[in-house]
Amino acid sequence: MEILIRQSLPRDFETITEVVEQAFRDAEMSDHSEHILVGRLRVSDAYVPELSIVAENEAGDIVGHILLSKIRIVDGKNSEESLALAPVSVLPKLQNMGIGSRLIQTALDKARELGFRSVIVLGHPGYYPRFGFRKASEWGIRPPFDVPDDVFMALELSEGALNQVSGIVEYSKPFNEAATEPM
Repeated sequence: MEILIRQSLPRDFETITEVVEQAFRDAEMSDHSEHILVGRLRVSDAYVPELSIVAENEAGDIVGHILLSKIRIVDGKNSEESLALAPVSVLPKLQNMGIGSRLIQTALDKARELGFRSVIVLGHPGYYPRFGFRKASEWGIRPPFDVPDDVFMALELSEGALNQVSGIVEYSKPFNEAATEPM
């Protein structure tokens, strides 16, 4: 199957919402509001258009999406910009075919190209280390909520980027809004 990976465009937004919703519809570790989060992030200051990326099949249908958005790592008066990888979505019938990996790698490469220094993810500890993610706690970076240490991970996009960084991740406002609140 031929897959084209490209930046999303405004004309894609409705389809992206559908793809994200379908991708998480049966996910056990989900509140099933990821599609709402994507819509809110898209209209926030945290949104970086170049880091909203889609996977398109040979027929031109969008079958996957990834979004990296701005966050901060805060330690008292010190604050460092970073990115959150959330969510990565692939239509259920096409999962486990490498599309998600291609989306992640493309997004990480683009973030590096844009000058971002690190990425944070809350995700499966058996999956994300293949991209270089390690426990965020290794750098003294902590989540703003209770989660197991091995699922909260960080990645340096440039070597040593997190050596002088520690603190609590401060997610952008859309991450903190209840899924039932109107957009």
